[in-house]
Amino acid sequence: MAVAQLKEGSLTMSASAISTPHHRPVARPALTTVLACLGMFAAYVPIGSVSVSLSRIQQGLGASTSDLQWVSDAFILPMAALILTFGLIGDLYGRKKAYLAGMLLFAAGSVTSLTAHSVAQIWVGQAVAGAGAAALASSTLALISHAYPDFRARAKAIAAWAASLSIGMALGPLISGVILEHASWRWIFLPAAVITAVTGLVAVRMLEDSRSAHGRAIDVPGQIAAIVFIVGLIYGVIEGGGAGGWGRTKVIGAFVAAGLGLIAFVVAELRSPSPMLSLKLFAVRRFTGAGVVIAIVMFGMIGSVFTLSLFFGNAQRLSVLDIAWRMLVLNGVSVATGPLVGRLIGRIAPGVLLCVGLLSTGGAMLWLTGLEVDSGFGAMVGPLALFGLGMGFVLTPISSVAVGSVPHHLAGMAGAGNNTLRQLGGALGPAVLGAVLTSRLTSALPGHLADSGLPAADQQRVGEALARGGVGAAGHLGLSPEATGPALNAIGASFADAVHVCMTIGAIGSLVALVATATLIGFRRPEQPRSPRASGSSSAPATTPASAGTREASSAPAEV
Repeated sequence: MAVAQLKEGSLTMSASAISTPHHRPVARPALTTVLACLGMFAAYVPIGSVSVSLSRIQQGLGASTSDLQWVSDAFILPMAALILTFGLIGDLYGRKKAYLAGMLLFAAGSVTSLTAHSVAQIWVGQAVAGAGAAALASSTLALISHAYPDFRARAKAIAAWAASLSIGMALGPLISGVILEHASWRWIFLPAAVITAVTGLVAVRMLEDSRSAHGRAIDVPGQIAAIVFIVGLIYGVIEGGGAGGWGRTKVIGAFVAAGLGLIAFVVAELRSPSPMLSLKLFAVRRFTGAGVVIAIVMFGMIGSVFTLSLFFGNAQRLSVLDIAWRMLVLNGVSVATGPLVGRLIGRIAPGVLLCVGLLSTGGAMLWLTGLEVDSGFGAMVGPLALFGLGMGFVLTPISSVAVGSVPHHLAGMAGAGNNTLRQLGGALGPAVLGAVLTSRLTSALPGHLADSGLPAADQQRVGEALARGGVGAAGHLGLSPEATGPALNAIGASFADAVHVCMTIGAIGSLVALVATATLIGFRRPEQPRSPRASGSSSAPATTPASAGTREASSAPAEV
């Protein structure tokens, strides 16, 4: 029987540990990959489509900036909080069941948002859809890991999986832009509902099931503690960055709850005979490094898209379709880069690919610190394309690093853990950078208003309007036509200052991720599996079902 051994604080495995008696070959791995990619595509379409529609939602419902942050995070929060749970459910009861549950929840959440007449209803719809996205994110990666035991084939499938994520984020804004040119903002939720309904019906008949119940059981205390930690942290950041400040009782209470939740999670996982996320995985440096890198990258990416969308809509006064074209540059380059990077996995050390990506994203964010209110489309192409190039070099290999750093029977848990950190970073992005955006805009505005030549009464009215309605107030200040122009210029200049600060934070994050890549993941090139002749065993298979891309599969015992 396959055995994962704990030795001197790190996970080790023997050669037999990379193949388990529970593994049953999948008859149609290509179909499994297609359905998995469709699931991830559907899960990430709303992230892109909603991000460029925030200004229209704000105008339609009179939402504040804090309300808009919750429109984004109401989706990402349950996705981050429930990935581990759905990963465990899939391992125990079947990944196909988790996949279909995700499709059903996603469709139900999309329909709820489609019929929304209040911000609160959108929050509910986004939360239900986010829970469905959690099921899809965990089950799809586990299905692919099971379908391709050979690490080279698995790396290519994971590259397609990562590309489908980027395609969803790339096409989401464009689809929304086209819809909003002809219909209400509510209809932006229809495409995802249709995709999940149709794909779910196909999967009922054609998707092959798999499970890996190896030593796993429901971990209720761990799940409750994880939810308390994640929700408390994000709620505290969003509310603390609002008009009331960080000293309010509910903000402090949220951070206290988050701290207690984290402590409880660690204690629960250490004591559980079947932890939802074995903390021993973090003894594996490459797994830890992959988690740190993806959390920081998604923080910068989702947070930057959030702030840029608000800037394009409220400061530059662009249409949703114009915003979509700008976001298509970023995500389109990321999609185009994915297949190239997928072919390089296995030939070049993943750490090298990640460094190229992180240098690109960091450089793009520094480039965006030159963004101004009058910056046209041409000025945006360069930095957004460089940003997309970097994302392609990061998103494609990072999942392979995480899944490939542990024994095969732990691949599902490792994938779910990495996805949880991915979504946690994505949830913190809009929360933290949204708070920074609001704070910096508010502090910079008085100086720009003073330079505008507006009367003191009008300056005070503009400041009060933004304090009440957030960045969306730029569209309805209630000033005279003569005063509106200078006021909008002052707001735009303040907005640009705030975006510069947000981009600088993102660039610093890329530098931190670069250091984590060098120190934790390293630059070791994946080793080639030995052939039977090379290993001296005529009965051994030519390739072993190693994890994705970084396994020393033929010696015993090998640290993973």
